[in-house]
Amino acid sequence: MKGFDPKWKDFPDYIIGITKEIWEDRGIATLDRYYGPDMPVRSPGSILIGNKNVVAATMATLAEFPDRTLLGEDVIWCAGNDDGFLSSHRLHSTATHANAGVYGPATGTKLRYRIIADCYARENRITDEWLVRDQGAIVRQLGWAPKDYARDLIAREGGPEVCAQPYLPENDVAGPYTGRGNDNEWGARYADVLTRMMTADFAVIPSVYDRAVIGEYPGGVTVLSHGGVDQFWLGLRAALPSAAFEIHHVIGRDDPLMPPRAAVRWSLDGAHDGWGCLGAPTGARVHVMGISHAEFGPWGLRREYTLFDETAIWKQILLHTGEV
Repeated sequence: MKGFDPKWKDFPDYIIGITKEIWEDRGIATLDRYYGPDMPVRSPGSILIGNKNVVAATMATLAEFPDRTLLGEDVIWCAGNDDGFLSSHRLHSTATHANAGVYGPATGTKLRYRIIADCYARENRITDEWLVRDQGAIVRQLGWAPKDYARDLIAREGGPEVCAQPYLPENDVAGPYTGRGNDNEWGARYADVLTRMMTADFAVIPSVYDRAVIGEYPGGVTVLSHGGVDQFWLGLRAALPSAAFEIHHVIGRDDPLMPPRAAVRWSLDGAHDGWGCLGAPTGARVHVMGISHAEFGPWGLRREYTLFDETAIWKQILLHTGEV
């Protein structure tokens, strides 16, 4: 890998290794070396610019969750522009809510939740990032409904006029990564599956998914077989039936000792104008930043992991309706 420290045997080793070094080994200062000074970190709840802001956010999280672990489940990656690489890193995190912080007074609750981070790295440094954390799973384990947590967060941040605004594409900041992924067949297959469901062709589920498929979805929800997959995707699309669906990035991989797999970053943007997973229609403009991973087997798509931030969605709805 051109420009990378030779201690990393490959790009997944780099991504998994620096994650442990920063978070679990307390090498927070290494963010000055591993993260670019002007890098944008886009998450559904906000956009952070620069490694100094990332350092501050990292320290705040570790103060609230001092025993947090970040266990790398997979790194689905591709070559990027300018001799760089783009990783879609899926993590299973554990943490104890030991101290007060953004999630409220300490509860002592032991948490488990997933994160997917799309990171662009070049010459040993990450300079562009898209991050989706399963906030719905976190707040539910702490005793909140995502809507109630979003309402409380708006109040704690000073009210609708001054609270942190969720990510919207018109407020995005351009970063150095200009790629769209790779042309591997498994990425193309999975992008087609998602596109078909978002055009209401839910018959794709029994035709493409393994009958024993396991789906891992926002809120820490695990489903089994076609019915659970259908309920999740249909519920999302029914809530936002007129929203524009867009695929932003597609990776497919064939690797030794691994099933064929894919990573797709996508969005839904439009009005909450239908009955679905978000309850009664409000007409609020909603932007959903989603990242999905899939694994394929001999009988079809056998594992699916999709994340978006339910609390950021509810924050957008509450800011629209004024129910704060």
